[in-house]
Amino acid sequence: MGTEVQQHGSSPPLPPDEGYWEALLQEGEYAAESDGPQQKDAQWDKLGDNHNSGSQPGIPTGAQADWEQVQQVFDADTTVELRVIGYNRGGLLVEWNSLRGFIPASQLTESPAPNDNHYRRESLASFVGKLLKLRVIELDPVQNRLILSERAAQVQPGTRANVLNSIDEGDTCEGQVTNLCDFGVFVDLGGLEGLIHISELSWGRVGHPSDILARGDTIKVYVMSVDQDEGRIALSLKRLHPDPWQTVEQRYEVGQIVEGTITNVVDFGAFACIEEGLEGLIHVSELAEGHFLHPRNVVSEGDVVRARILNIDGQARRLGLSLRR
Repeated sequence: MGTEVQQHGSSPPLPPDEGYWEALLQEGEYAAESDGPQQKDAQWDKLGDNHNSGSQPGIPTGAQADWEQVQQVFDADTTVELRVIGYNRGGLLVEWNSLRGFIPASQLTESPAPNDNHYRRESLASFVGKLLKLRVIELDPVQNRLILSERAAQVQPGTRANVLNSIDEGDTCEGQVTNLCDFGVFVDLGGLEGLIHISELSWGRVGHPSDILARGDTIKVYVMSVDQDEGRIALSLKRLHPDPWQTVEQRYEVGQIVEGTITNVVDFGAFACIEEGLEGLIHVSELAEGHFLHPRNVVSEGDVVRARILNIDGQARRLGLSLRR
């Protein structure tokens, strides 16, 4: 699909937080949790593990020629067919001569459901022994990191470079949602996918990306950053809309009565959303008169309440509410 690009006139976005792109690999390179004793042979501590010493730090001698071949394939933006030799909860392990590469489950054309461990295990196990058409999306010989994608292999050579060259930070683009994971949403921008981290989906609380978007949705996104070298595009959905905390002190005042919906109940109180992206804390001492065992004895998620504003601090993104007065 084509890529629509418009210049966005708002202030520069905050840079992605530390480890932003590591979210792509957290479920893959290092398994977040074991699938059980029967799967321990499929767990790996490091990608591309090789115990031979090399002439360059971190690069085994026998693998240097293979890394050069990987680099050539990456630079030419072509695809390769590799055989799947194993899996873990995060994805598939493939063999490239003396190297081992990893395909995060989110980069498969049919990504298994992240919340159904039994189905996920069966689905990933079914790939073992198969040949997959893949494209290299990240390589680092020193770190023995080789990441591949089946979804990226679906586009024509050169398409990814064209998209990278046509998109800049601050642009607004149109794309199609291709996959939803626990950590965010992948969006096809016309041959290259960008990632909306879950923290960039909404100014408000998001339980899972599927609460907001669905696969196949066509959406507009804000471009936070473009990494030409790594072929990565960081996107945001929430930055297309004003941050409600920037104007909260102009729109609300202490003592004002507001209506909100309880979004979370914790030991020290409850959070109430009074508008999208704007949540206030009702401290346990402000929930009700008298004594009660737990805030859940007073309110529950989904309850609509009328509360009085006790304090407002837009800079600290804090809003104090009370149900007592």
